[in-house]
Amino acid sequence: MPLLGRFFKRIKFRTMKNLLLFILIIFGINQVEAQKINWMSMTEALEAQKENPKKIFMDVYTTWCGPCKMLDRNTFSNKNVIQFVNENYYAVKFNAEGTEEIYYQDFNYTNPNYQEGRKGRNSQHLLAHALKVTGYPSMVFFKDNGDVIQTLVGYRTPEQLEIYLKMIANDDYLELTTEEAWQEYQDNFKGTF
Repeated sequence: MPLLGRFFKRIKFRTMKNLLLFILIIFGINQVEAQKINWMSMTEALEAQKENPKKIFMDVYTTWCGPCKMLDRNTFSNKNVIQFVNENYYAVKFNAEGTEEIYYQDFNYTNPNYQEGRKGRNSQHLLAHALKVTGYPSMVFFKDNGDVIQTLVGYRTPEQLEIYLKMIANDDYLELTTEEAWQEYQDNFKGTF
């Protein structure tokens, strides 16, 4: 007997209503799991930009970083963040202490001092160093030609990250050339996340 048939034989649904509720719950779980940010490597994002220019949103993390894990759990799982990032950016997941080889702006970035099997912190990848990443998590925004726009250091909730995602996606950052302009932008921003 097929596995699903044996499962339904064990569970006795007393009413059609219970059966429908069960099916909706299973469908709902699958839908939630299907909604994820479409993460890629930096190399894949740079290649994708050649075919279809689009800004890059990079999550710079380390394996030992607690706030990085909170960002994944609380912010990058938010349906509004997921939808906005997937629609407006190439999303890159980058381990700042990893071994990925990345050719970016005429230089081959690696992590030559990486120590295999080391527990906790490891050496910083040369790309993270070149991007001037000073803490984790960091989020780096790139123009559709690959140039850096801005780096945000530290954990952000979906509501805190929203202003940056939208400001950069809409090119509003180009107009924000003074502290006063940035303050006015923040004061007038109406979030929807």
